Amino acid sequence: MDTQLLKTFLEVYRTRHFGRAAENLHLSQSAVSARIRLLEEELGIELFTRDRNNIQLTAAGRKLLRHAENITSVWNRARHDLAMGETGPELLTVGAVPSLWDIALQDWVHWLRRDRQQLVLSAEAQGADVLLRKLLEGNLDLAFMFDAPQIPELMVTEVMPVALIMVSTQPGLTAAQALCDYVMVDWGTSFAITHARYFPDSPTPRARVGLGRMAQALILECGGAAYLAEPMVGDLLAAGTLFQVEDAPVIERTAFAVAALNGTRSATIESALQYFSLPREALRAGA
Repeated sequence: MDTQLLKTFLEVYRTRHFGRAAENLHLSQSAVSARIRLLEEELGIELFTRDRNNIQLTAAGRKLLRHAENITSVWNRARHDLAMGETGPELLTVGAVPSLWDIALQDWVHWLRRDRQQLVLSAEAQGADVLLRKLLEGNLDLAFMFDAPQIPELMVTEVMPVALIMVSTQPGLTAAQALCDYVMVDWGTSFAITHARYFPDSPTPRARVGLGRMAQALILECGGAAYLAEPMVGDLLAAGTLFQVEDAPVIERTAFAVAALNGTRSATIESALQYFSLPREALRAGA
């Protein structure tokens, strides 16, 4: 099968529009329609319902979607690997839940670029479910997340503790007062359970967001409180821009690195994870 047909299928699915898909792929709309028609003929199924201004996947199209994403991802990875040659740098594909990029992983990427120059990094931010699926399908080498998966095929390593503290734009608030103008951050399932245990009768949050930096920007602009990672807010606390809510408990989380148990790049992954065992003084000295 021509992978370009699958790429076109995925673009039509994402845009829900043959014209926009054609623009994104730098093709004519008739070429996109022809590719989808050829793919349907090759598979013997209809992939889209084509009601005016409402292009949707059929049941068969939904089944193909995951396979198409997997096939195109594996093919792109193979092309990258081969392009590097036998003695060239090694590709390491990494994913993480978005909030972990904000807390620690950006510094890790800088370290890899500086100290592990034999690696070429391909990085993405996804939800934990997507990361686990890609690990199991072989489309990711390494993933970082908060909640450790209990899957026998995966190897899980603790890489760093993350202290989450409640902060507010107003000084001297109690936790009960801060929760009246509060932004709830999705720090994972364990955080949500712990938060509910500490604050069982809390009012409905003013907003719910998936990223710590979104909550931080929101309360800095509009006021309020949120649980944020300590590394994110240290400078703002020192400057008196944010204030820790003193009677709110610190909620400790752990970041985990997850990889396939029998993956072919275990030595490369082990080398990349050495960053998290280095003394912080050594990392600062190398910066």
